[in-house]
Amino acid sequence: MEYMHRHAEARRYPASVLPEVKSIIMVALEYPISREREQAIPFDRERDRAPNTGRVARYASGPDYHDIMRSKLNRMLDWLREQVPGCVGRGVVDTAPLLERDFARRAGLGWIGKNTMLINKRRGSYFFLGALLTNLELQPDPPHEADHCGTCTACLDACPTQAFTGPGWLDSRKCISYLTIELRQQIPEPQRPGVGDWVFGCDVCQEVCPWNRHDSSQPEALDLLELIRLDEQQFRERFRGTVFFRTKRRGVLRNAIIALGNTGDEQALPALEDSLNDEEPMIREAAEWAIKLIRQRSDLELRARK
Repeated sequence: MEYMHRHAEARRYPASVLPEVKSIIMVALEYPISREREQAIPFDRERDRAPNTGRVARYASGPDYHDIMRSKLNRMLDWLREQVPGCVGRGVVDTAPLLERDFARRAGLGWIGKNTMLINKRRGSYFFLGALLTNLELQPDPPHEADHCGTCTACLDACPTQAFTGPGWLDSRKCISYLTIELRQQIPEPQRPGVGDWVFGCDVCQEVCPWNRHDSSQPEALDLLELIRLDEQQFRERFRGTVFFRTKRRGVLRNAIIALGNTGDEQALPALEDSLNDEEPMIREAAEWAIKLIRQRSDLELRARK
């Protein structure tokens, strides 16, 4: 990801975020954020893996975590200022050049697993990371030095797009989370089959991790036919205040159409044909591709029944 390279030098020095920094307080917040569930996107769990539905990474099912975490960090900073008048600080939620995972490891929150995620022995890896930089000199906690992945390679083996080039090495160009969230262009055709029915993000490398075995939740599901019929205003009304908003309508609908191309049935064809007239070229191209695949599957199924 180009922005990582652009800010590589700044990421090495927290003073680029807060010039007065002397300590970093690292925090983790488990997801989904249950307390705010009433604000979440109206998913339907019963639709999970049903025809013409798509999966959404667990972290994305609630309100935008940036807002939730930033509010909590600001409250923590207010408390620090009450205890130490004149204290200077800044809360960061992956919106500034900071190596959050490495600082979290150095703060003792866990180790960086083979899937590049921070893993905690008791909490697994389903959590957000936040940082509070301050000018206070605080006694540091011991870093997490041990690696508890052992010989397990479940995450590397399960990746649908073979995005891992080795333990701890991820080729973001193949990662489903990158393809469905960060990539602003069309998803390359060779990568589309591996995306499967994921519409926003991916949980596969976390789902198979033994350290997440305590988690019994399932990815949320979205009705893809409803999704690809949303115009710009409807999209804004439905997804404002969520992480989907950052990927914009054209990105989310592109993902939904590709998921339909991979897993949809003939019921999806009318909505996809309507998408051929969308003002976004990226959506039109994806719809043409999806229609072709669905018709090919339908023809094969018809021949198999004869």
